[in-house]
Amino acid sequence: MIGFGSFGSVYKGFLRSGISIDVKVLNLQLDAVFKSFDTECEVLRSLRHRNLVKVITSCFDLDFKALVLEYMDNGSLEKYLYSYNLFLDTMQRLSIMIDVACTLEYLHHGRLSPVIHCDLKPSNVLLDEDMVAHLSDFGISKLLSEDESDLYTKTFATLGYITPSTSLFCI
Repeated sequence: MIGFGSFGSVYKGFLRSGISIDVKVLNLQLDAVFKSFDTECEVLRSLRHRNLVKVITSCFDLDFKALVLEYMDNGSLEKYLYSYNLFLDTMQRLSIMIDVACTLEYLHHGRLSPVIHCDLKPSNVLLDEDMVAHLSDFGISKLLSEDESDLYTKTFATLGYITPSTSLFCI
């Protein structure tokens, strides 16, 4: 196990080809997990951007739900921001900010149906072996069609990280 969150645990694994993967196993004891899993699958199925964590496959039955994702060698941005022995120089910080901004621009404006992430925080920004940022965890995101600009739904976003403009969609 390499991490855990409100909806389950993340494990590191390996495919037979030797490729490293993350396996996000959802805690089925929580009612919100079923909707979160369906939302994340629906959102990630339709997205293609270099700064999004790629879903390799999903596994599910009545007693088990998991997403198999590409592995990010350098973990989360949170690890670097709150560590005393890990350091990001100015160029790395700028590059990460640009990666995240480009991803959000794609999600909000680069598609027919915008996607609102609703839980953008350092632990959901993952860094690959080259320190390129990849946005992850779309379990509580919202898909908006053109006629849903005034959509209001209940969301379990992380307090302190939900933006004022996003909170209009995630009440």
